[in-house]
Amino acid sequence: MSSTTGSEVLTQGIGYGVVLGIGFVFAILMMGLSTLQNRYTSYKIATSEEFNTASRSVKPGLIASGIVSAWTWAATLLQSSTVTYEYGLCAGYYYAAGATIPIFIMAILAVRIKMIAPYCHTFLEIVHARYGNAAHFMFATFGLVVNLIVSSMLLLGGSAVVNAFTGMNIYAANFLIPLGVCIYVILGGLRATFLCDYSHTLLLMILILYFFFWTYTKADLIGGFDGMYRLLQQASIERPVAGNQDGSYLTLKSNYGLTFMIIQLTGGFGTVMLDQGYWQRAIASEAKTAVRAYLMGGIAWFAVPLTFSSIMGLAAVALANNPSFPYPGGLTVADINAGLAAPAGVVTLLGSGGAAAMLILLFMAVTSAASSEMIATSSILTFDLYQIHFKPDASPEVLMRVSHIMVAVWALVMSCVASLWIGIGISLNWLFLFSGTLFNGAVFPIIFSVVWRQQTKVAAISGALGGVVVGIIAWLAVAKTYYGELTIATTGQMYPNLAGNLGACCSGAIISAVITLIKPDNEFDWSATKRINPRAREMDRKQATLPDSGSGSDTPAEKEKQEGTTMDVASAKDDITIDVPAEEYASLQKSLKVATWAALTVTFVVIFLIPIPMFLSHYIFSLNFFKGWIIICVTWLFVAAIITSVLPLWESRAAIKDIFLGMVRDIFGGAGRKGASSRSNA
Repeated sequence: MSSTTGSEVLTQGIGYGVVLGIGFVFAILMMGLSTLQNRYTSYKIATSEEFNTASRSVKPGLIASGIVSAWTWAATLLQSSTVTYEYGLCAGYYYAAGATIPIFIMAILAVRIKMIAPYCHTFLEIVHARYGNAAHFMFATFGLVVNLIVSSMLLLGGSAVVNAFTGMNIYAANFLIPLGVCIYVILGGLRATFLCDYSHTLLLMILILYFFFWTYTKADLIGGFDGMYRLLQQASIERPVAGNQDGSYLTLKSNYGLTFMIIQLTGGFGTVMLDQGYWQRAIASEAKTAVRAYLMGGIAWFAVPLTFSSIMGLAAVALANNPSFPYPGGLTVADINAGLAAPAGVVTLLGSGGAAAMLILLFMAVTSAASSEMIATSSILTFDLYQIHFKPDASPEVLMRVSHIMVAVWALVMSCVASLWIGIGISLNWLFLFSGTLFNGAVFPIIFSVVWRQQTKVAAISGALGGVVVGIIAWLAVAKTYYGELTIATTGQMYPNLAGNLGACCSGAIISAVITLIKPDNEFDWSATKRINPRAREMDRKQATLPDSGSGSDTPAEKEKQEGTTMDVASAKDDITIDVPAEEYASLQKSLKVATWAALTVTFVVIFLIPIPMFLSHYIFSLNFFKGWIIICVTWLFVAAIITSVLPLWESRAAIKDIFLGMVRDIFGGAGRKGASSRSNA
């Protein structure tokens, strides 16, 4: 375990206050928002469709904000700064580039899921409709493994920082952090998670901008852009970076940095494509705006690790030999593995006030991503395990109750597993680098399940399992070959994890593609996936035929009754159309082309056009180039703030107005909810 006493500048009371206080504040906030939603809008959290999919009606700005929030783990802030401390300025870019590409690819899949399974709850329901129980159970296991690793990593990072800043017991932090999150997720469901995501992202942007302006314009220890540049040059002389051009922290020519980007790219595919949380946002979004939401989310998120690492990661490098640095002589290997570069930089520059701000920032990052993991895992356990395998005819009321129970169960499970990692000596850095080896084999079989109708059941299963086997063999073989022994230290090195992640991902794709091409399924036509969730499809059809369907007059009980009636209709196998309307399908096809070209273009620019020429040229940043780089980073962050903080308010202005007018009517008497508009979509 790392030595955290150097940065312990806050009391344990503050640690417990932040962990418990902020969580319960959001729980109370969710109670209020849920009450307003039930009272003044047509969306009732007492229905299973609203709880788990937000009625598939969330606007792109809020989806983009949710993507930024869900993808901003504690590891996003801690690990991006840590690799910057290790490999220099390039590492923040490589971190952002590797993790952003999967979000843009997800934009393609978001359209596809609207085309082939518009009423599904989870991506695993598509697997079940195509391949049956065996494949479904296997991929559900992959999905739960991803959720478990991501959830525990969130707590590993969050508890490490709370412990470092306050001395709070790290195991207590693991169990108390999810408590408030669990409560507000149960109270508000997926839409409440989106609303909390918005508030988290807003605070995230404010604090990162605060750190930037303090570091580069006010901090005497840094001395502005010029001072930072000189300090980084001096650090390159005193602590040269192995594998970097001239040992410099100011270059994109970094062998280990580029290796890290490849690991981040392949691991990112696994944690996005196999995490129900990202599919949940595609499912919850409006069909016509799903692509826009994911493209904006990817653009906005890129700025977060890029800018934050350019502030606190570089500050930790620049001040490592300063007497004010909380870890004399710089960070140890244990401190680096715990992700303490950014906390060290914050404490050096801002003292206890900065530590408090960083603590809140990290806590918000942990809780917002944890809420996404809880609702995503609850959906898998409820719809993919309980409903499909145990009680197919479960009523909406029962599904709601099971969803609530699963959220609470998962909060306990993720706490136990995070504590287990700490107990056996597994660090955040080790888990971050290794995790993709376990599940990357399933990435392309899942992608093919959504975009390639000829993929067979045998191909999907063989690709996923074969990828895991190849990945683990490659990981262990390279560790043994390079370092002569298999230990936690050697298996956590860069090259073994590069082999494991790449081996799993590529072999999964190759095995699945080859088996499919040898014997393709030429009979499948997506009709089975379009029949998923007939209850919701029939509800939409009935809702559309009502003269005032959006008035919001239905009570939760009435909505449940409608769902129950629909189940009877669906089970009777009435002759209902399952195809997407021709006009909407044409629009989705157009969106698919836009998403594909956008994803390919961004991938080329971010992965090849920008870094590769600078890598091959061995260029070391001049002072002016460094200034321009940092200014571009912070400008990008301002754009991200507009996308995630301003746009959602603008899109929801009509709903906010309706809720406000409804509250005024209730307070001063009058028609109550009569004026609630169908546009109310808060």
